[in-house]
Amino acid sequence: MSAVSPDCDVLIAGGGLVGASLAVALAPLGIRIGLVEAVPPGSDDQPSFDDRTIALSRGSQQILDAIGVWNDVAAEAVAINEIHVSEKGRFGTAQLSAREQGVPALGHVVASRELGRALWSRVSAFANVRAHCPARLSGPAVDAGAIRLQLEREAGPVAVSTGLLVVAEGARSGLRQALGIDASETDYGQVAIVGNVAVAGAPSDCVAHERFTADGPLALLPWRHGRYAFVLARRREAAADAMKLADGEFLALLDQAFGRRLGRFESLGRRSCYPLSLVRAGRIVAPRAAVIGNAAHGLHPVAGQGFNLGLRDVATLAEVVADAVRDGQDHGGAALERYAAWRGRDQRNVVAFTDGLIRLFDLPLAATGVARGAGLALFDILPPVKRLLARETMGLGGRMTRLARGLPL
Repeated sequence: MSAVSPDCDVLIAGGGLVGASLAVALAPLGIRIGLVEAVPPGSDDQPSFDDRTIALSRGSQQILDAIGVWNDVAAEAVAINEIHVSEKGRFGTAQLSAREQGVPALGHVVASRELGRALWSRVSAFANVRAHCPARLSGPAVDAGAIRLQLEREAGPVAVSTGLLVVAEGARSGLRQALGIDASETDYGQVAIVGNVAVAGAPSDCVAHERFTADGPLALLPWRHGRYAFVLARRREAAADAMKLADGEFLALLDQAFGRRLGRFESLGRRSCYPLSLVRAGRIVAPRAAVIGNAAHGLHPVAGQGFNLGLRDVATLAEVVADAVRDGQDHGGAALERYAAWRGRDQRNVVAFTDGLIRLFDLPLAATGVARGAGLALFDILPPVKRLLARETMGLGGRMTRLARGLPL
């Protein structure tokens, strides 16, 4: 079979936060990049750019800075100086602080919509990045030197080929399945209710809170103008009932879950919700294809690791592609095995950590609750353990990419 001359060097399926980040990261290499997205970035139906906020780890902030995006969102970002973890009705608490870890901030809170706007602004600035939107990819078939696909557009379908296909479509990617990559899904039976709320007399100390309750976890992230972004996880029926509550009743629900340590909850913003499950791809590479972001690992939001893990996928894949391009190697060949080997540890650890948290704090036994409280208290007085967890949650553990160290590719 004769070799195919591909239409582009890298074709990215999915123009959400992860896919757009990869396009921006790869663009300075001068290679031909295609970015395919089904929903226009400015549309209210674009799930990646909705009203949610994102807790960016320090490592993610450095990656965004290295690809030239951080300055576009920094003015609107809110620093996280401390993280406070507690369980309702238990004595133990745990705290992480930027001061103890010797960093300016543990992370930042940014609006998903603002980050998406900044990424697509950068995408449009590169002449070697061609965006196809709205459009979809289907029918992948590996050929000699390329992978062929069908680009479904409003103007009609057209055949395309690429040296490397990157799937960043999301947790239920049909293209991932078409590549022969199976994925397992564990339904947590929970729904996340997200929004923002004002807190009367809230301190301006930039502290994020993770509160575990018998009904599910509640995360509060410091936001602008005395407000907090919240993620409240509840069982399906309880979440459906909570979404029907009047604002005053929902504020009372937040107050019951968290207490008055920050002040009185008031002035509730718009609420939205989405179901929670753990999705894990059986593998993250196939011939001339790589899977990144939620298409590789869809996580519970309990520890705020989802986008951060996906951005580390981006930084790693961008680095192995850059190295292959510079060395005159096939960036859709052996480079993918290096990507898979590099990402394995981090992905396994984060999946185990987030899934383990949900299962641990979902155990109702009284003795288990006492052990959890003791465990939190013990963690808080063991600096080496605390530092290890802090570096992992900041995205600074293990082998770091050049972008995560703030260096160019």
